[in-house]
Amino acid sequence: MMDLRRIRVGIEVAERLQWYEGLRIKANGTKYANPLQNECTISIDGLNVHTRDYLLTETSPYHKSKQTRRLYLEVGRINTGLFRIFTGDIVSAEIASPPDVTLTIKAKTNNASSGDIVSSSGGVMQKMSEIASAVAKDCKVRLDFQATDKNIANWYFCGSALQQVQRLQEAGNVKAFIDDDTLFVKDDNQALKGRLRILSMKSGMVGIPKATEKGLSVTYLIDGASELGGMLRLDSKFNSALNGDYIIEQLKFDVASHDDPFFYQATCKRA
Repeated sequence: MMDLRRIRVGIEVAERLQWYEGLRIKANGTKYANPLQNECTISIDGLNVHTRDYLLTETSPYHKSKQTRRLYLEVGRINTGLFRIFTGDIVSAEIASPPDVTLTIKAKTNNASSGDIVSSSGGVMQKMSEIASAVAKDCKVRLDFQATDKNIANWYFCGSALQQVQRLQEAGNVKAFIDDDTLFVKDDNQALKGRLRILSMKSGMVGIPKATEKGLSVTYLIDGASELGGMLRLDSKFNSALNGDYIIEQLKFDVASHDDPFFYQATCKRA
């Protein structure tokens, strides 16, 4: 018996979360293990006129309400359940010309924080973990600090709350990035703990992995075990020279409810 795929989209407006499933849905995007914002584009067919009008109105950049409008994307299988692959703030919504009437929504991770202006300063010396905690608070996300802690001299920042992530990465010489609702801070050459995806032909790999300047690029069936900044352990029979451990630096996803795509494309560097 085939384990059929599931795709579910959640749209949160004014603290009201509405889920959409069973429609014709396509989604693609890219997630980065660096200060770049994760991005996602979702197309939905089959919404009724009232729902389309409501979403277009509420997600319009010209709407008077300044409340954050959030988008959630969950995928999975009928038997094994759903897992979340993207959370972000809606930045635009457009409708296609009839007869298609496809609603296309674009979102970016933590985009609301890009408009919040903050100012912060530390003493002559301040622990990086303390600075990271303040940055997470300004960006309204949780903190997962796994880097080797160190003292940062003369920390000062004034600007967008989201830009602090870039500043933190440079000042601490670490990897700092926001994925969904968490700020991760880790050593550049270390994978996040407890995140391991063992990949082989039998566990979902599609095609043959390709070598890149720093590591490899590989495509595989989407799953709940792959995480940005986590470890990918490759076991390829056709390109065994690439076998070994890698750190996932970028994850592209492409999923569709009624078409072929249901893949991750991971760009990794040697661990």
